[in-house]
Amino acid sequence: MAQIYDTIILGGGPAGLSAGLYASRSKMKTLLIERGKFGGQTATTDELENYPGSAPDCTGPQLVERMRKQAEEFGTEFLKDEVLEVELEGKIKKIICKKGTYEAKTIIIATGAYPRLSGFKNETELRGKGVSYCATCDADFFTELDVAVIGGGDSAIDEAIYLTKFADSVTIIHRREGFRAAKTSLEKAQKNPKIKFILDTVVEEAKGDEILEGLVLRNVKTNEVTDLTVDGCFVFVGYLPISELFKGKIKLNDRGDIITDEEMRCDIEGVFAAGDIREKTLRQVVTATADGAIAATTAEKYVEANFED
Repeated sequence: MAQIYDTIILGGGPAGLSAGLYASRSKMKTLLIERGKFGGQTATTDELENYPGSAPDCTGPQLVERMRKQAEEFGTEFLKDEVLEVELEGKIKKIICKKGTYEAKTIIIATGAYPRLSGFKNETELRGKGVSYCATCDADFFTELDVAVIGGGDSAIDEAIYLTKFADSVTIIHRREGFRAAKTSLEKAQKNPKIKFILDTVVEEAKGDEILEGLVLRNVKTNEVTDLTVDGCFVFVGYLPISELFKGKIKLNDRGDIITDEEMRCDIEGVFAAGDIREKTLRQVVTATADGAIAATTAEKYVEANFED
């Protein structure tokens, strides 16, 4: 007879790892399934200055590894596998993976989000050939070269600052004049001699055959078209939820985010969501870990109320 877990957590980012820690610490039999590397977007972050209590010079991978070890120490089981199908209706939920099928009394969905494409011509063709979505992953390839950053949010500004450690110059291209990024980060970028700004502008095309050679830009106010010679282009224009598996099974908004209440409950009993997969106003490590803790605590209460020992 296959064992039934108290909870199965889908996703090994900060939300999933926090849920694992809180669930297993509460003596719930907990399985966390992750198809890739642990940490999600946090694993590609160089600095975590805004995570409360983080050690000086703490990196995303360091923080994630500590989270993983904490969860493991309290009994969370970890499985590297790809989820193919989920059966969320009924008292016992089923998670069907490539390596097997797993059952649980509750499910916590923490699958996160992936980078949104900017949409310019040749973006996908030159991905990995000069076009990147992760500064921490690829910055060293552009040492002493010229790069562009597309975007105007926190990620774009923070990663542009990080890129100045490697690149000769960093040009931030933003379609508006104003920025959504935190003022402190923006001021830091504006004072950095390596960073230049091109505002009210979008990228129309990436030029190059086998490797990126430059960008074609268009001013949205004047429609003037110009060329920018760069060796790399980093795209930070937002993220989309990884929710394809759950379409038609739980309630999503138009963007594909899972809709929950404040206690992370979905519209199906025994199913919860946490982190960037969830409809929310602030997507940060600190809010993801809070979501995970709340989801695990609510799941524990659900198991106690609906299942006998």
